[in-house]
Amino acid sequence: MEKRILENLNTAILFFNSDLLLTYVNPAAEMLFELSSKKMLQMTAKDIFHCPGEVIDVTLIKSLESGQPFIEREMSLPLPDKRIIKVDCSVTPLNEPNIETNILVELRAIDRQIRISHEEQLISQHHATRALIRGMAHEIKNPLGGIRGAAQLLEEELNSDDLKEYTQVITREADRLKTLLNRMLGPNKLPKQQSINIHQVLERVRMLVKAEMPKNILFHRDYDPSLPDTQADEDLLIQAVLNIVRNAAQAIGQKGNITLKTRIQRQFTLANHKYKLISKIEIINDGPKIPDYILKNIFYPMISGRAEGTGLGLSISQSIINQHDGLIECLSEDNKTTFIILLPLKENHD
Repeated sequence: MEKRILENLNTAILFFNSDLLLTYVNPAAEMLFELSSKKMLQMTAKDIFHCPGEVIDVTLIKSLESGQPFIEREMSLPLPDKRIIKVDCSVTPLNEPNIETNILVELRAIDRQIRISHEEQLISQHHATRALIRGMAHEIKNPLGGIRGAAQLLEEELNSDDLKEYTQVITREADRLKTLLNRMLGPNKLPKQQSINIHQVLERVRMLVKAEMPKNILFHRDYDPSLPDTQADEDLLIQAVLNIVRNAAQAIGQKGNITLKTRIQRQFTLANHKYKLISKIEIINDGPKIPDYILKNIFYPMISGRAEGTGLGLSISQSIINQHDGLIECLSEDNKTTFIILLPLKENHD
């Protein structure tokens, strides 16, 4: 009965003897480490966890000697295949009379919870920003229309062409501000759903940017051929991806590399919604690291790392992908910045 319970838990359970050899591992632990129980059994704690130095050994030995449990939240755990995951870790010595002391290690992966929380924060942030911009746009457009109308009426009353130049400046600037507000609001039409191939969108964008940018910017493609077609608005997706790829090319400068990569994700949870299939599109450039103060606000309107930038492109891209029930994330480190588009793959129901 106890074994059945352990084998049906979602928490990874590992038992070690006093020599820190693994004597039992449940299926959840096999899935976490992506190793079979046959391969894991009789491995040492150090072999399994691959932590630097003697951290695991020291911790387990101290727990054995003191008889005290050990708990650590959000611990970074290196795995044998070089992955690093976040886990809540609990170490408990099992002391029974006349029986060798064993160590119970419980690991609960929290990467998924952290990721979902981050996604919800991004979506909530974007919705709040959009609501604020809509309110501001409404308050600004009304007096702006009045200013433009008054300038046109004034121009009709003026006889001097020199004075009319000033009213024309007012009209042009009012139109420019209205256009800026419309761009900040992003696309105002609902996506026109049709069957499209993501790779065709990426290829269209690649050709457009390649024609615009210096020849020393090289494009690399790493496409997953198993990616199926999906229902989406092709024009809107081209605009969303184009904004990101142009941004990547501008960040690189005169010379560098841009990689377009696609992968399929199965049974993927995106902002608390579970999808059968998700397309993961990565746009990777080897330009400089995005400063942290820009990175955390990068999808806000008017946030840009370039003096001449408007900071609207990425905000518009996020709006478009949100309209398709997806999300854009950004990761940046030295010489590698990755924009990740997570887009649900919707079947054609026609």
